[in-house]
Parts: sequence; C-alpha cells; structure tokens
Amino acid sequence: MLDRGEVREIASIEGGEHHFVSMYLNVDPLLNRGGDYDIHFKNMMKEAAETLDKQVYRKVRDDIGRIKEYVASHRQLFRKGLAIISSAPRDFWRVYHLAVPVRNEIVIDTMPYTKPLLEALDNYERYAVALVEKEDARLFVMHLGEIVEYEEVHTGGVPGKHKAEGDFALAQIAVTPHMAHTGKSRLGVTGYREHHRERHIAEHVKLHLKDVLEKLNTFLERERINRLIVGGSDEATQAFRSMLHQTAQEKIIGTMRATMFAAPDEVLRDAEALVADYERREEERTVERLVTQASKGQQAVAGLEAVLEALRERKVMKLVMLKDLRAAGYACGTCDFVSAERVDRCLSCQGPMKALASVAEHAGEMALQQGATVEIVSESTRLLEAGGIGAFLRY
Repeated sequence: MLDRGEVREIASIEGGEHHFVSMYLNVDPLLNRGGDYDIHFKNMMKEAAETLDKQVYRKVRDDIGRIKEYVASHRQLFRKGLAIISSAPRDFWRVYHLAVPVRNEIVIDTMPYTKPLLEALDNYERYAVALVEKEDARLFVMHLGEIVEYEEVHTGGVPGKHKAEGDFALAQIAVTPHMAHTGKSRLGVTGYREHHRERHIAEHVKLHLKDVLEKLNTFLERERINRLIVGGSDEATQAFRSMLHQTAQEKIIGTMRATMFAAPDEVLRDAEALVADYERREEERTVERLVTQASKGQQAVAGLEAVLEALRERKVMKLVMLKDLRAAGYACGTCDFVSAERVDRCLSCQGPMKALASVAEHAGEMALQQGATVEIVSESTRLLEAGGIGAFLRY
C-alpha cells in the first residue's frame, strides 16, 4: 500500500552523483481503451533518450532498460496508474500499482520524484477501520483498494466472562437500597456478588475502550484520515461509538459486524461495501454541486464543448465524467487544440486535425497532463442531462 511515511522517506534521499529515474504512466483502461499507454510510454522513453545529456543517459541506461522490461512483462498487474522509481547504482527499485490514474511523465534527477505519489495520498480518500471487542481491538487503513493492519490493542486483566464466549458485556446493574443495606440482593449473596463481578468487568471494558480511543485518535491524526468504519459485535460498536468525541463521530461512514479474528481480506471485502455506498453518495453530491455551480457560472462548466474549451485554456481543476461517455471529436497533431466539432485546420496553429474515436478519453488524458484530478462517475441521470461531462475550474 502507498504509505505517506515511506514516500517521505524516499523523497528525502539524496542521490549525490547517482541519478534516479522516476516514471509515471496512466494505464487506466477507461482512458486507454485502445492500449494507448504503450504509445505514451514509448514516446516518453524516446524523448528521454533524445533530450538527456549523453553522460547522464549512460548513467541511467540500465534503469531505463529495466523499466521497459517491467512495463512489457507485467501488464496483468496494471490497475489505473503505474509508478516506478529506479536507481541501479544505489540498488533502489520501487513499483507502485495505483488504483487512480496519474499523469504521464518521466523525471531523471539526482533525487527521486515523488510529487504524484503524495498527490495520490492527498487527493484520494483513505479510510480507517477499527474492529473493537471487550479485550481487543485492531486498526486498519484502506486506500485505493488495499488494506493494511497497523496496530493491535490488547487490554489484559479483564475478569472471566459472565456471558457466553465472545459476548460483549458493558451493562451496569443498579444497586438497590436493599442491596446497599444488607449486602444481598433479592437473589441472595450470590446475586450481589454476581452484580459486583458484572460491574468489575464493565469497568475493565471501559478502560480498554478508552485506551483504544486514545490510540485511534492519535492514529487518525497521524495518518490524516477523515473517514472511519467501526466493526465488531452490535454491542461493541454501539458502546464504542457512544464514547467517541463529536469530531470522530462525524468521520464514521458506517458500522459492520465482524469477528476479531477476521482476515484482512475479509475486513476489506466487508468494508468496501460500505465505502462503495458512501462514495456513491459522494458522487451524487459532487455531480449536484457541479451542475449547480455550472448553471450559475461559478467556477464550473458542464457539457463537452465547454469542458474542452476550459482544457484548452488550462483552467480545469477537476474533471467529472460518466464512465461510458462516448463522443467523437478532433485534435490537432501539433498543439493541444481539441474540439467536439469537425474542424479541418487547427484554430490555434492552423495545423492538421485528426479524428478521435473518443474525445472524452482524450479530455481525461489532457486533464491529467495538466495536473487536474479525474473522477469517473458510474451512473448519474443528472450528469447525463448536463452532457455527461463537466469540470470544476481553477479560476
């Protein structure tokens, strides 16, 4: 999984006399339906060979060869974005298969280029999953379709369970005047002792949950996570939620039933259902905000031609488009001019125009190359009515 600490550590490496080759490739199948990433990759490699200082190229030739070999032989692992950072003299090699598209670029320098990785961490939501029970807790991070367990919390010393194995007990029994005066309940001394044992268990459980709570708050702050899923038995999740501060309460997107012994892939599967539902709601809110702002002319546009115009002017901050949007268009072979309308000569440089089978894919690629984010919406009647595509603008 992409980890902020690891990326920062890589970014701090000084190459000295050695160079790093940092290569980022957009392999998103929705934006490369014809396998266009092969063309982009070959063009990047060719440009690097032609423009680099000859002495520098000789130093990184092994890195470039290794990257070429990897791209050719590991296509089955591709997701949406591919990042490779290599430095043969330092025996350094990192590969990241990302669940988000990245801008096509290659940077050769004496330091690793990690800006796109940090942007992926900042721009795409990460989720914490907290599994809680009476004595134990487990903390996970979900990001870009992967899950990593970060910490286990075990609070020893909890007395023997009164309920069946695995049950979560936090209920407290009220002490009646009769019990306080006589030391007995209506069930006798045994009942009163049972009451004390229940209270003792409840206090230990509360202390455990407070410990989990402290670690969770530190964890959320350290990892910059704003979304939380709580899992466990119904009683455990309810008790834990009741102890959360309002700020943490607002981070919760859902709860799920889970055992403390669940494997990470089981936790991921159950949590992803909650995340998918949450992200669908977020998609709807994004589309509604986009269409509303576009209708008012407030730093947003909707419709293919308006989006292409914004891309030509490099104003797009975030592109939003339907997954199955199909539209033909035309692009200049010399400059960045693109149009949904048939044009024989480029209106910018008078160069020849070529037909595009899908101008939407081209728009997505342009947005990424300009440093914008791209959000693909599965389905939305509202967005379809607005032309199937829109964009939030930088200014």
